Amino acid sequence: MGRLKRPPALAVGDRIRFAGQVRGVLEVTAQAAVLEDADEPHRVVALVELFQAEDFEVLFQPERMPLPASSLLEMLPAATVRQALWWESHILEVLHGLSPGAGSGSAPRPEYGPGVSLTARERAKAAELIRAGHQATPSTVARLRRRYQQDGVVGLADLRSARKTPQFGLVDPAVVDAMRQAIKEGIDSSTRTGSFLIWRTREILGQSPGGDSVDWPSRPTLYRLLAKLTVGTHATGSAVTRRSKAHGANAPFGELTVTAPGEVMQMDSTPLDVMVRLDNGVVGKVELTGMIDVATRTLSAAVLRPSTKSVDASVLLARTVTPELMRPGWVDALKMSRSVLPHRRLLTLDERLEHAAAKPVIVPEMIVYDHGKVFVSHNFRASCRFLEIECQPTHKGSPFEKGHIEKMLGSVATMFAQFLPGYTGRNTDQRGRHLEQENLWSLPELQELLDEWIVAHWQNRPHEGLRDPDHPGRLFTPNQKYAAMVESCGYVPVALSGQDYVELLPATWRAVNSYGIRINNRTYDSPDLGPMRQRDSGVTAKRGLWEVHRDPYDVSRVWVRDHRGGGGWVQAAWKYLNRAPVPFGDLAWDHVSHQLPKATEEELTQAVADLLTRAHAGPDQPAGKKGKKVKPSKSDRRVVARTKATTAVAATVPLPKPQHEPPPEEPVEEDDETLADVIPLGLFDPFEDPWKRP
Repeated sequence: MGRLKRPPALAVGDRIRFAGQVRGVLEVTAQAAVLEDADEPHRVVALVELFQAEDFEVLFQPERMPLPASSLLEMLPAATVRQALWWESHILEVLHGLSPGAGSGSAPRPEYGPGVSLTARERAKAAELIRAGHQATPSTVARLRRRYQQDGVVGLADLRSARKTPQFGLVDPAVVDAMRQAIKEGIDSSTRTGSFLIWRTREILGQSPGGDSVDWPSRPTLYRLLAKLTVGTHATGSAVTRRSKAHGANAPFGELTVTAPGEVMQMDSTPLDVMVRLDNGVVGKVELTGMIDVATRTLSAAVLRPSTKSVDASVLLARTVTPELMRPGWVDALKMSRSVLPHRRLLTLDERLEHAAAKPVIVPEMIVYDHGKVFVSHNFRASCRFLEIECQPTHKGSPFEKGHIEKMLGSVATMFAQFLPGYTGRNTDQRGRHLEQENLWSLPELQELLDEWIVAHWQNRPHEGLRDPDHPGRLFTPNQKYAAMVESCGYVPVALSGQDYVELLPATWRAVNSYGIRINNRTYDSPDLGPMRQRDSGVTAKRGLWEVHRDPYDVSRVWVRDHRGGGGWVQAAWKYLNRAPVPFGDLAWDHVSHQLPKATEEELTQAVADLLTRAHAGPDQPAGKKGKKVKPSKSDRRVVARTKATTAVAATVPLPKPQHEPPPEEPVEEDDETLADVIPLGLFDPFEDPWKRP
């Protein structure tokens, strides 16, 4: 028994072999097929007879006509499109026997009916068009029919009207190549004008073989050519942007998927466009070093220094994994307990968060940084190894690989720095005059303003990169994104202990004298330094000096390692702390008398507005409406009084009495009532057990 064979598919237009002839299929019905025949106009053969014939063979089956590129018709004039559609109606009648406008149940005309070959139909259509007054031949109809079957209606259109002009007009390609080379040579050079690039183009063309015989375009043509070739290259603009674009990635940018806070963080430094008054009274600029979390866009830490050093990067790590405590003068709306952060859940892990500001504590898993001296130093890498953080340097000359921190540093300039006195602008063209005569902030004061701005504005500002995947029109703030990720990924921040925090701080070696320790013209002392005074530490490599760790952004205290007593830490406070408010102490975090369940958007907005107004006025210059000075409120004076009241502090860090009693302070002027009694508050002690109940 023979194997069953499925009959082949048969359609109009196929070429088959049957009864010793090669025939075309004119029509196919359910039971029979109409074929071409050499002796008669056509031959009707039953499908059963056709498929069982010994010599039956399908020789050619036309491929399915591809979908036409109909969008090309939009590039053509309307008259050309109408002509193509007119030809389409006639070609369809040649192919199928009926025109597109034929009604339902209409029968083909005899010259296009079943059994009539394509050649005969083409001759009939040409004769019909000639009678109607159109110029057409059978070969023209056949050519258009084949083009229609291949390209659709676009094949019937006259595409000469849609021809594109050359990209560079009639300019010789040799001139174009020479100008491309001139532009490429200037990538790493200083910025020059377009006239230089045109001059260099002619020099390159003259040095090339046959360059003297090339037609040199006119001056306007050369400038038009230069404009086309330098689009997006900044060839005559910023040298920094030009190098960045030239050395950037040519492939599409990828997307690094992060699912938890701290999974990927980025760090970088940049000069801050603000003049500040340094400790020695000299006016100068400072550098901003920041770290941002890619998952939540949280600005975990930002520090200011006259010049960034490797120890500053280590301090930045310490500040990232340490709760940001509320500071004197900060509004109650900035507390973590008033924010959208999961305060109660985190409070069960670390009670230090009870008085923390509304900024998440994030422990990095991987830090991405560039090849700056600060980040490739041994000190910074040692700190990362100590915290078990993976270091991932970017490729050289590829700032786009850490674009999040680059964008953040630019945002600080536009959203914060420009509101400050002494703002210099990004370059000399934007710089004002006599900036050093303005009411400039000191470095510690500016640092505190920046920290407050981060908590008040940055962490509560909707970010373009934090969109809801299901609702793209909704934006998250960094605090909202952090709270959502804590719920989804179960992230638990493990903040540094006091021992770890002090170990990460930069170290210096000093002698312990009878009056204490002197660092940067500040004297630090503590009763616990008694056994160390005027004695050798035993560290021969340091000539008997004592190891002192300090936070360069908190001048209120230092820590001294007791090399003779087991290696523990002794905290020493600034000797004259009572004579100046502490820039970064936590002396007044609980001065607010009432608590609200949540900080409203209006409160946060008002806090940001007050911060920028205060920052623009400069130190000791409260600004009111229309630039007028305003009198501090009773609450403000109470906070100032508590901040200054540091002569009697907590027993954890007793301060010695000054050698010379300070002159009595002038009494605060009252309007109608006396200020409340000053309640002295203690300094923050990282070694204190946070779970210890008073």
